[in-house]
Amino acid sequence: MATKKSSKTTTESTKGTKQAKKTKQATADAGKKLSALDAAAKVLGETRLAMTCREIVEAMAAKGYWTSPGGATPWSTLNAAIAREIALKGKESRFAKPECGKFARA
Repeated sequence: MATKKSSKTTTESTKGTKQAKKTKQATADAGKKLSALDAAAKVLGETRLAMTCREIVEAMAAKGYWTSPGGATPWSTLNAAIAREIALKGKESRFAKPECGKFARA
């Protein structure tokens, strides 16, 4: 006896799977901590001021967006990460360097 194939098409069966993945992703994003760069962009966007990396790190910690996982100089790490993003993304970077030693939201 021949077996009958399922009447459900692959498109219908993957719709449920894709929706479940979207729901899982949304709940994971809600409880996810910000990265140092994302938190810096958020702080700079809120303050709308040019700040040094040390000031940015202090503001991120005060607002609870991000805290250093125990590094000795998190402001130096943030400085390098922001400079790297500016160099790689150019005009599409989230950051700008309006003066020496300070960054602002682009």
